[in-house]
Amino acid sequence: MQVCKILSVVGARPNFMKIAPFIKAIAKHNSKLTNSPDRKEQFSGSADPYDDKLIPEDFFKIEHILVHTGQHYDVRMSGAFFKELDIPDPDINLEVGSGSHAEQVGFTMIEFEKVLREYKPDWVVVVGDVNATLACSVTARKEEMNLCHIEAGLRSGDMTMPEEINRLVTDRLSNLLLTPDLISSENLRKEGTPEENIKFVGNIMIDTLEANREKAASLALIKILEENLVNGFNLQKEVLKDDHYVAITLHRPSNVDKRQILEPLVSFLLEEVIPDFPLIWPVHPRTRKLLIDFGLWGKVIQNPNVLLLEPVSYHQMLRITMGAKIIFTDSGGLQEECCVLGVPCLTLRWNTERPITLAEHGGASVLVGNNVEQIRKAYNFTLSLSHKPTRPPLWDGHTAERCVKEILRATKRNEK
Repeated sequence: MQVCKILSVVGARPNFMKIAPFIKAIAKHNSKLTNSPDRKEQFSGSADPYDDKLIPEDFFKIEHILVHTGQHYDVRMSGAFFKELDIPDPDINLEVGSGSHAEQVGFTMIEFEKVLREYKPDWVVVVGDVNATLACSVTARKEEMNLCHIEAGLRSGDMTMPEEINRLVTDRLSNLLLTPDLISSENLRKEGTPEENIKFVGNIMIDTLEANREKAASLALIKILEENLVNGFNLQKEVLKDDHYVAITLHRPSNVDKRQILEPLVSFLLEEVIPDFPLIWPVHPRTRKLLIDFGLWGKVIQNPNVLLLEPVSYHQMLRITMGAKIIFTDSGGLQEECCVLGVPCLTLRWNTERPITLAEHGGASVLVGNNVEQIRKAYNFTLSLSHKPTRPPLWDGHTAERCVKEILRATKRNEK
């Protein structure tokens, strides 16, 4: 029995939602292998070594090592997500913590190099586009190790986004690029990536959504609010109804770092949105600090129709999203979830690395940037729309299983 040693990396909350189904798919693979130890003999002789039934179940047992770089170190931003999504405690925590981009990348590379030299994995698997993804990709290839990128090929075209740089470098270095949609696969082809390195597997985020959808739906919205309301805020006790509130998440520097951008956004919400609907706002720590610094916090927290929450859990945010009339967000993951849930999404960005979620491609998202006039126009138009879920190809809840299969296929090819 051959062993394939896979070392996967997480660094921040967006990674956790992508790695959870991958870990479960590995466990499922190993369980099938254990329960059918003699299956390899059944396929001897003329069997195709790349047959779907043969490779995952019969050639390799997977030894998995989970590394957490510690980019998100606060318990609300990190630890609770491990428990909630049933992710095992990481085998290794680099405890990098906060800092500038350069500090996070540099410290991660120093510590991750030690890990690679000790464990010598067959594959390093990175997900998404956070600083941990970039740092560990560079280190893995400098150590001449195979690198797999889950969620490869996403492009916004905006080089002012740190995530875009992370994506470009990671994809250029990767040996195996697992893409969430056909647009992403085509992006890689245009950049000259060898065809044999590109594998379209679907969106692993949707695996997590589907696995947690029922549990999220069972949560009482009023209880979520009571558990997470910012200290000192008085909750109005009337029960919010689904499709009768809006929600917002906001954290990107392009939206919150400058008062001349953040203040008009806040004024629009207070003057034009909450007269129509209550607003649920889980406040990112960065955004909260800047609202205070710019003198906007008091105006927001004193308004009874704005329900300010501490950062919420995955299930809680999914429940909020499922019931919202409209979502305002600058998050990439919420664009994808709204697409499948059918919740109209006004994306507070001028570009997106996830064009498959846009209305022109059948999705639920509309790019509105941070210009209030454009946001107003899209908001008023969106109020007239009905919810309409859309599901791009292979967004079916089984992407993680395909990821495992493609890694094992590539491992077998590398033996030749």
